[in-house]
Amino acid sequence: MSLAAAQAQQPRPVLPPPRPSDVAPGAAPADSRPPVPDPAGPPSSCVAALTARHGADLRVTPRPASPDGACLVVDPVEIAALSVGEGPGRRRIELQPPAILSCEMAGVVAQWLETTVQPLAKGHFGRDLVALRVGGGYECRHRNRGAGGPLSEHATGRALDIFGFEIGEAPARLSVSVTPSGDHQAFLAAIRQSACGAFATALGPGSDAAHADHLHVDIKPRGSPAGRFCQ
Repeated sequence: MSLAAAQAQQPRPVLPPPRPSDVAPGAAPADSRPPVPDPAGPPSSCVAALTARHGADLRVTPRPASPDGACLVVDPVEIAALSVGEGPGRRRIELQPPAILSCEMAGVVAQWLETTVQPLAKGHFGRDLVALRVGGGYECRHRNRGAGGPLSEHATGRALDIFGFEIGEAPARLSVSVTPSGDHQAFLAAIRQSACGAFATALGPGSDAAHADHLHVDIKPRGSPAGRFCQ
């Protein structure tokens, strides 16, 4: 038998699959987690649509980081104000102080302000809504600030706490606390009812001790798209 024939009968070694062309030798495997948004890069479609419809008083912010990676915000934006309405009726509504929200949550808040809260302010007081007093959007913490248990929706940027409404311009500006009182009760009752339709969750004074002084709204998915938790 010739040498060439003997070599042909020997088993061929099993080779590993070829290295992907985008991985250099010695490089670590690609991170499977979603990339951190680059504030200097192009905005997502959500952020672009939000900016086009509700103004430029917001900025893309780096994804907030938590020590264990549990708190994750998709398309985070820091919002100083949202513009609502059309033409001469267009109004700029501040968030005091500015809040970080997911873009999806910011869009729901903007639509609620435009279609419900601004018209309610105009109808009840004859003045425009000029600001929301808020206590926080994104915050990496457990529900009701507990030491453990489920994460709050604030940890995803899909929740906002509202403490009051600023209506009208100075010096005749009217401050309406979320805590029901006097002539403002009808306005606040309408606000609560509308929040129950706009958001998946709405919790306010009277629901429990943790929400005695503010209205909590979030878009945590429920059992069905129409599912709501409202107290």
